[in-house]
Amino acid sequence: MTLARVQQQESTLIIMNANAARRGALSPDLYAAIREALTRAEDPKVRAIIFASEGGFFCSGGDLNTLQERSSLSLEERRAKVQELHDLVTGLRNAPVPIIAAVEGGAAGAGLSLALACDMIVATEGAKFTASYVKAGVVPDAGLTSALARMLPRQLVSEMCLMARTVLADRMHALGVVNTLSSDPLTEAHAIADALANGPRKAQGIIKGLVGRAYESTEADQLDAEREAMIRAVVDTEAQIGIAAFLNKQTPEYP
Repeated sequence: MTLARVQQQESTLIIMNANAARRGALSPDLYAAIREALTRAEDPKVRAIIFASEGGFFCSGGDLNTLQERSSLSLEERRAKVQELHDLVTGLRNAPVPIIAAVEGGAAGAGLSLALACDMIVATEGAKFTASYVKAGVVPDAGLTSALARMLPRQLVSEMCLMARTVLADRMHALGVVNTLSSDPLTEAHAIADALANGPRKAQGIIKGLVGRAYESTEADQLDAEREAMIRAVVDTEAQIGIAAFLNKQTPEYP
């Protein structure tokens, strides 16, 4: 049985985590599906990626049985295993198209890292976000402390990481981490993907990159990056179409 797969609906790719028996825990199949989606996203016909799950829970993070087995590996082997996950998080952040996480039930541990690596999050109102590592006597990985620190006050990040306190989706929504609360996150994610599909793909990809680097750049470096992006974007075909449509009070039709 395949525990994850990639589907395509028109211009949208869907990474479907199908490990319902373990509440969407990480699996080699999920790793492979993420890598496949990131590769296929290079196709200009792809306009967005949705990251969703079956079974009512987005992702519960690492399988503790797997983590226990890794304790017998050498230091370098353990490092390589964690790096594989880190490469996936980096890939999601650097993908050429926007990624929307459709979170049902909750996201815990590395599952929370994967959700936060996406550009937008749609969640059910009662979904739970938990940095659960400390419960098992281990520590956060997959960029979780970095992502949380960029999005939330230190005191709340400390509470989540040191005490594994759960934060509900409605609070995450109030704090701006969750974009939309919905009883049907997957349908809402498709609506967002459809809206993105009508926009300028190249410009969207550049904007995604600028937003991502803004959290790590100085203001001066970010201004330079925006300048270089703008002077190239303004002569691109997308800009010619968009500006002409705006001036003529029309809806732009991007290729």
